[in-house]
Amino acid sequence: MSFQEIEKDLAAVRPADVLAETAPTGEAEAPFEGEEEDEEEGGGGLYEHFRVVADKGQQLLRVDKFLQDHLPDTSRNRIQLAARAGFIHVNERPVKSNYRVKPGDVVTLLLDRPRHDSAILPEEIPLDIVYEDADLMVINKPAGLVVHPGCGNYTGTLVNAIAWHLRDVPGYDPNDPAVGLVHRIDKDTSGLLVVAKTPEAKTALGVQFFNKTTRRRYNALVWGSFDQSEGRIEGNIARHPRDRMQMAVFDPASGVGKHAVTHYRVLENFGYVTLVECVLETGRTHQIRAHMKHLGHPLFSDERYGGTQILRGTPAAAYTAFVRNCFALCPRQALHARTLGFRHPRTGREMDFSAPLPPDMEQLIDRWRHYRDAYL
Repeated sequence: MSFQEIEKDLAAVRPADVLAETAPTGEAEAPFEGEEEDEEEGGGGLYEHFRVVADKGQQLLRVDKFLQDHLPDTSRNRIQLAARAGFIHVNERPVKSNYRVKPGDVVTLLLDRPRHDSAILPEEIPLDIVYEDADLMVINKPAGLVVHPGCGNYTGTLVNAIAWHLRDVPGYDPNDPAVGLVHRIDKDTSGLLVVAKTPEAKTALGVQFFNKTTRRRYNALVWGSFDQSEGRIEGNIARHPRDRMQMAVFDPASGVGKHAVTHYRVLENFGYVTLVECVLETGRTHQIRAHMKHLGHPLFSDERYGGTQILRGTPAAAYTAFVRNCFALCPRQALHARTLGFRHPRTGREMDFSAPLPPDMEQLIDRWRHYRDAYL
């Protein structure tokens, strides 16, 4: 198993008591709305991922430093996290980060998931390609499709589908991080993504995302009505201190989390829910979902952020049945990446793309529109 593969597995370490202290690899730098986190917690056993025996001349050395020397692609913080989770063993017993390795010690890294081949393989999965040329392509991702392989989702992802579509393109290697997806959206968010076919295209597009010169608009159905027709949400985003599957919003002056700004505009009000357009000034994990919940307007049907509770309306049984039918119609957060604009990395031409609302959101909005017109 390569050092890079071990680092990927270590990046998935999620001990509940320390998760609030650090974020998964790439979260701080990632220029995208939200990288989907795997929800599988794994089995109850531990699996060996790495083993090394300290040689006879080994000087006393902390085990976290010892492993960092043997796993050059892994940060010391990752190793310490693994130790606190009970994943670092010496002579078949778990140890803390400050354990001093001595000659003859058998040091193992055990994780709560089996080793796997991290190679991205082409899979024949249909793609909705909005635009394609020699440098890039724009894809309309359906809800429910994981973007990138990760713990619990090693196959059947958008990246596997892209690998199949570009399998005959010279020079395109799906395992090369210099090409491929430029940004990501959550598994249960639908909408537009851009893929770079060449390193030059990925670099140029990545710079645009970093400099915030891309144009991205999302449509979301959220709980409640707004006092103003448009607004701006500013609040740092970081892992929730008690629920690591959520992101939380913190005061910009707190020094906690990453700076995040979302602009919103009301498109249509349905009484108890509202259709809004969101424009991202930054791109943090779950930014729209976290910001809207912070504002008191969780996304409709967003289970992770409380949107599958009936947060507005009447106690009437008929209304409760109506809302539950709406949840069944759109059993995921009602969020769609509707537009995407950028400057072409080679020609310099400004390009803008749009994807219509998917059927589940279209039907959901129609249901609420009919309810409003009939009862409110």
